[in-house]
Amino acid sequence: MTKPEGSFLFVCVHNAGRSQMAEAFARRRGLKADSAGTMPATTVNPAVVQVMKEEGIDLSSSKPKLLTNEMINKAALVVTMGCSVEEVCPRPMLAKMQKKLVDWDLEDPKGKTVAQVREIRDEIERRVAAL
Repeated sequence: MTKPEGSFLFVCVHNAGRSQMAEAFARRRGLKADSAGTMPATTVNPAVVQVMKEEGIDLSSSKPKLLTNEMINKAALVVTMGCSVEEVCPRPMLAKMQKKLVDWDLEDPKGKTVAQVREIRDEIERRVAAL
């Protein structure tokens, strides 16, 4: 995939794990990136904070954000991070916006062990690198 002009927007339901990691890896690569959720949590998943620190990225002060139309309109590419709750899944809403849309079907780190979250983190890093 060729790099789109503009920014990347990584979206999941709670913006507490997958999308936060993707945004951080994209920014580390010098890409314009943001992340958001349709039902943002109050904090980033502590296991996600822990495994990202292992990669030299501190998400401890990051706050989950609510997905807005402005964020969608600014993005050249919107990446959804898999959904398990159909009523709040961002993909159908975003598809109606006719944005360039990609879905990364990734497990939610919520409730996973640190070792499992590391696997999710590593897969996200690989996918961001491929952008």
